[in-house]
Amino acid sequence: MSTITTIFSDVGGVILTNGWDRNARRTGAETFGLDWEEFQDRHDLAGQEFEIGTITLDSYLARTIFYRHRDFTPDQFKEFIFAQSQPFPETLAIMGRLARSGRYLMSTLNNEELELNNYRIERFELRKYFTMFLSSCFLHMRKPDEVIYRTALAIVQRHPEECLFIDDRRLNVEAASSLGIRTILHESPEQLLNDLAAQGIELAA
Repeated sequence: MSTITTIFSDVGGVILTNGWDRNARRTGAETFGLDWEEFQDRHDLAGQEFEIGTITLDSYLARTIFYRHRDFTPDQFKEFIFAQSQPFPETLAIMGRLARSGRYLMSTLNNEELELNNYRIERFELRKYFTMFLSSCFLHMRKPDEVIYRTALAIVQRHPEECLFIDDRRLNVEAASSLGIRTILHESPEQLLNDLAAQGIELAA
């Protein structure tokens, strides 16, 4: 079996809470008194463009919320969106140990909107853990589409069997595995440590 040289990790659901997922959107609708079904319908039409970075956060909000007068401002709603992001300290600590080992090219491979992705990188100092950020908003493609995994492999110039991909969604893991990438379905920090050990991954103390 080939030695692992590269570790790709999801962000939301692994090292941080999800950014702007269905639960966060529903909480936003309740907090700001939005019609949930109408908001979700509009999100369904604009969300993919938003996630792959072809429209901005302002354009997304204009399409989904501020197409008519509201009793709150776009800045207030943006503040709410950003506030949903929280860290998972135990998993971040594991990523820190992987990074400090110096043995692996560390990269994210995540679906995230541009402004939120940049905020999360800065807010949680993710450059301490990763040297590359292969995010849907930068690549203009998203998981689980096969092309994003092939593109990631082409960017890092690694063979699939040299790479390990960590994600909390089974479909994303299955898509990577189908290309020969080694995978871990993340469920908990303890399980992640055990699975890393099973893959022969070495962590710094």
